[in-house]
Amino acid sequence: MPSTAILVDGAFFLARYRKVWGDRDANDARTVAKTLFGMALEHLKALDRPREALYRIFFYDCPPLEKVLTKPISGESIDYSRTGAASFRRDLHDQLRRQRKMALRLGRLTDRGEWKLKYQAYQQLRDESLYWDELSDEHFEPDMRQTQVDMKIGIDIAALSYKKQVDQIVLVAGDADFIPAAKLARYEGIDFILDPMWQGIAPDLHEHIDGLQSVCPRPF
Repeated sequence: MPSTAILVDGAFFLARYRKVWGDRDANDARTVAKTLFGMALEHLKALDRPREALYRIFFYDCPPLEKVLTKPISGESIDYSRTGAASFRRDLHDQLRRQRKMALRLGRLTDRGEWKLKYQAYQQLRDESLYWDELSDEHFEPDMRQTQVDMKIGIDIAALSYKKQVDQIVLVAGDADFIPAAKLARYEGIDFILDPMWQGIAPDLHEHIDGLQSVCPRPF
């Protein structure tokens, strides 16, 4: 039977979730996990494939930050392991592990122990709606980045393609980092579909995929 693997960039999915499903609680891990599984089934339906054609859903993310940092302006300490964001991430990962046909792939979250200005604050400083002496802790965020996530996505695409475990891959992502892996998959005869969840993509990306398909509600 033809098989479809669905690979989801977790950080991208969660960022789009609030815009796409604005009527749902984005902090309810169980609802988010069920929505993800439902979106995967919608892809099969749109591709005219039975539910049994689902090989597996791969969700790529990082564990939450578990450090105590000192705020840049007030000097107060904040334990990020006790924040709502960290609690949500742990709950979501637990919910995903319980889902059938779900594989959770975790990378690493690295931080430099420093803070960076939020993009919105930077924009406000540029248009002079905010001044330097008005900056507070809320205008900063920890300087963090994900590692190993893109590598894991690429390795899984290569493994699925070389081993002929599937004949179709749907990637839920929003950047162009996937292009080398997509080229490899297509070279191996895999039907490669990109789901940007209605986010626009660069015109030249179309030549590296076999189809563009978003099945979630289109945000206004």
